[in-house]
Amino acid sequence: VQLQASGGGLVQAGDSLRLSCAVSSRTFSDYVLGWFRQAPGKAREFVSSILWSGGDTYYADFVKGRFTISRDSSKNIIYLQMNSLKPEDTAVYSCAADPWATNSRQMTAIPPAYWGQGTLVTVSS
Repeated sequence: VQLQASGGGLVQAGDSLRLSCAVSSRTFSDYVLGWFRQAPGKAREFVSSILWSGGDTYYADFVKGRFTISRDSSKNIIYLQMNSLKPEDTAVYSCAADPWATNSRQMTAIPPAYWGQGTLVTVSS
């Protein structure tokens, strides 16, 4: 499985940004895919996940109501729409995939098997 994230950039507080993660794999219909982030000097943390086959989604509390994860089955891409961005959202965002999780929430507890490279999001105040 290959994951290619893109869409990061420099924005101001309150702005929106959409991240994309292109998935290359022969079969991933039963996978859970998601986003993690790592801010400078901090541990990596879970952001959001989606069950590719059923669309079941899960969010970290700190992004609920602001971020939306979605998938485009025709393009094999997952998106992370980020609205009302805050300076504390500044981080490197990475997409990940796991073939063993059976629902989106499990990605918070099971380290994903596959990782893509990160894309930097910087939110200025």
